[in-house]
Amino acid sequence: MNRLAQEKSPYLLQHKDNPVNWYPWGQEALQKAKKEDKPIFLSIGYSTCRWCHNMNRESFQDEEVAEILNKYFVPIKVDREERPDLDKVYITFAEALTGYAGWPLTVFLTPDEKPFFAGTYFTKRSQKNSIGLIELLNKIKDLWQKRKEEIIKDSNNILEEVDRKFNRIRKGNIDEDIFNKTLEELENSFDEIYGGFTKAPKFPLPQYILFLLVYGWNLNHEKALSMAEFTLESMYKGGLFDHVGFGFYRYSTDEKWLVPHFEKMLYDNALLGIVYTKAYEITGKALYKEIAEKIYKFVLGELTSDGGAFYSALDAETEGEEGKYYLFTYDEIIDLLGEELGEFYCRYYNISKEGNFEGKNIPNLIGKKLEDISRQDKAILDSLRDMILTYREERIKPHRDEKILISWNGLMIASLAYGGRIFNRDLFIRKAREAAEFIIENSIDQDGKLLSIHIDGESYNYGFLEDYAYFTLGLLTLYDVVGDEKYLNIAKKLIHDMIDLFWDEKDKGMFYYSDISERLILRPKDIYDGATPSGNAIGAMVLNKLYRILRDESLYEKFRELLMAYGKDLSENPTSHIYSILALMNFSL
Repeated sequence: MNRLAQEKSPYLLQHKDNPVNWYPWGQEALQKAKKEDKPIFLSIGYSTCRWCHNMNRESFQDEEVAEILNKYFVPIKVDREERPDLDKVYITFAEALTGYAGWPLTVFLTPDEKPFFAGTYFTKRSQKNSIGLIELLNKIKDLWQKRKEEIIKDSNNILEEVDRKFNRIRKGNIDEDIFNKTLEELENSFDEIYGGFTKAPKFPLPQYILFLLVYGWNLNHEKALSMAEFTLESMYKGGLFDHVGFGFYRYSTDEKWLVPHFEKMLYDNALLGIVYTKAYEITGKALYKEIAEKIYKFVLGELTSDGGAFYSALDAETEGEEGKYYLFTYDEIIDLLGEELGEFYCRYYNISKEGNFEGKNIPNLIGKKLEDISRQDKAILDSLRDMILTYREERIKPHRDEKILISWNGLMIASLAYGGRIFNRDLFIRKAREAAEFIIENSIDQDGKLLSIHIDGESYNYGFLEDYAYFTLGLLTLYDVVGDEKYLNIAKKLIHDMIDLFWDEKDKGMFYYSDISERLILRPKDIYDGATPSGNAIGAMVLNKLYRILRDESLYEKFRELLMAYGKDLSENPTSHIYSILALMNFSL
C-alpha cells in the first residue's frame, strides 16, 4: 500500500495498492518536490470515472510506469469531488493549453505548483498519432533535466497569461433583451429530430429546459414550451433513462438518446427532478409527474445513506465492463418472463435478438407513443419490470461512491422539497428534512463554518462557494414548504457568511474558494454553468430568494451587484449562464 491507504476519498483508495508511490495533495508532497527538485505529476479524477479506471488498470497498476514516476517525479493523486478547488484551477490551465479538458486530468507542475504541460487520458504506449504515458514521462524527465530554467520561465508566463485571459470576468449592464436573446440561441441549437441542443455526445442540460419552461409559461410562448417538452419526452424514452431501476444516466453517446454513459450522478438526478416537476406544475401532464417520481424513487432507494444524506454516484462499469449491470439479451428476458409475456415486454421496450448495444439491449421507448398504451397493459409492464429488476439485482452491482458532498445534497434537498410540495408527497418532504438535518448536525463546525464533505463519520474541508449556495437553496426551499423558521435562520446566517468569505470587494462577484481555504496559484470565480450550476448563479438565486422573504434591500443590492459583476460575459454568452438568467427572471422553486 502507498500513502493513499490513509485517505478517506473512495477515488484515492482505489489507487492505494498501486506500485506508484502516490501522495495526496498536501505539504508532504509539495515539500518533497521542492527539496528533491522534481516535477509534480498531478492526476485528478473521481471514483466513478470510466476512463480513470482504464488509466489505472493500464498504467498506474503497471510496474514499468511506476518505476519512472517514482524515480523522476512526485506523483500526486486528487479526487476532483473532494478538492473541487484544485480541479477548477488546473482544469482551467488544461483548457487554456489544449483547448479541451476532462478526466482523468493529467498535469505536470513545477515544484512551485505551476503547470507546464496538461492532457487527459494517456495509453501506456504510444499509438499512431497519440503519445503514450511512458514516452511522455521520459520526454518530460529529459526536458526537466536539460531545460529546467526554460520550463520554469514558461510556467510563469503560462500562469500570467491564464490569469489575465481566463480568470478575469467582465462587468457591465445586462442586455435588456437578454431573455429573448437566450431563447433565440436555444432555438438555433435545438435538434428538431431528436430533441436536445447538441450533437453527440448529448447532455441533458436541465438549465436549458428549465429556462424554456419558465419563459414559455410566463409569456405563453408555444415554441419554447414545445422545445422543452419534446426534449423531456425524448430523453425519457431513450436509454438515457434506466427503465428498469429508474434514474437518469450521465449523458447519451449518440444523438437520439439511446446509448448512455452508464454513470448515475446525484446532481443530474436532482436537477432533472426539478425540471420534470416544473414541467408537471406548468402543464399538468401526468407523464412528467411519473418521471419525476421515478427519479426520486431511484435516489431514495439507491443513493440514500442510513443517516438520511445522499451519496454521490453509481459507477458506469462492473467487472471492468461499461453497462454490464444494465444490459439484457433477448433470450434472458424470454427465459425470465416466458414466451408470451417476454415477447410483450421486448416489443414494448425495443429489445431484439440482434441487440442495440454490442449484441445486448438497452431497454428504451424510442418510437413509442406513450399515450397509446392502455392502463391494463401498463400495469402488466410494471409488474414485469419488477421481476426484471429483482433478477438484475442479483448481478454484481456497480461501485457506489459513498461520500456525501454538501453541495450536491443541497440540490437534492431543494429538488425533493419542491417535488414533495407539487406532488403532495410527505415522503419526499420528510427525506429532504432528514438530509438537511444530517448536514446541520454533522457538517457545520463549532465556529458555524460549513464543511464541504462527509465520509465515514467525519466532515472536513472548508466549504466552497457551491456548498454555501446550493445548501442554502435547499434550506430556503424547505422553509417555503414546511415553514420551519430554523431553516430560514440557518440559511440567513450561511448567506451572510457566504458574502463575508467569498466576496471580491475590488471587482465584485464571488470567488470559488473562501478566504479561510488553502490559497492556490489562482483564485478563480465560477460564473459559467457546467454539469452543475455556477456558484455565483445559485448565489444570486438565494440572495434574491432571501430578499423576497425578508424584504431587506441590502440583499437585493448585493444580488444586483453580483450579476452585474459578470454582466458583459452574461450578455455576450447567455446560454453559458442560464442559471444566472433564471435568477434574473426571479425563478423560484
